[in-house]
Amino acid sequence: MIEITELQKIGVGLVGFGAFFLLFGMLLYMDTVLLAFGNILFLSGLAIIIGLKRTFGFFFQRQKLKGTSFFLGGILIVLLKWPVLGMLLETYGFINLFRNFFPIAFGFLGSLVNIPFLSKLFQKLGDTSSMV
Repeated sequence: MIEITELQKIGVGLVGFGAFFLLFGMLLYMDTVLLAFGNILFLSGLAIIIGLKRTFGFFFQRQKLKGTSFFLGGILIVLLKWPVLGMLLETYGFINLFRNFFPIAFGFLGSLVNIPFLSKLFQKLGDTSSMV
C-alpha cells in the first residue's frame, strides 16, 4: 500500500476543489473567475501531490510540449477573459497530456462493477425494461 503524506492529502483536496470550480464555472456559462480559480487550484494541487520538480518534468517532456503549450495557453486565454476559447484549448491540451492515463482510469471505473452494492445496483438498472 502506498503511504500518502498529509501534504499530498492537501494536494488531493486542492485538485478536487479545482475540478469542482472548473465544472461550476462551465455550468455558470463560462464564468471567467471560477474557471481561473479552478485552474490555479488544479495546477497547485498537482504540484503539491507529485512535487514541483516532477511536475515540471511531466509538463516539459519533449513529447508532451504540444499538449503543455495548449493547456497552459488555454489557462492564459481564460485569465485574459476569453473563457470559451481558453477552455477549448485547455481541453485539447489536457487530452494530449493525460492520454496515457485514460486506460488506467477506465480500468478503475470498470472495476467498480465488482463492488457488491454497485453490482446489485447495476443489475437492477440493467434489468428494468419499459413496455412503452
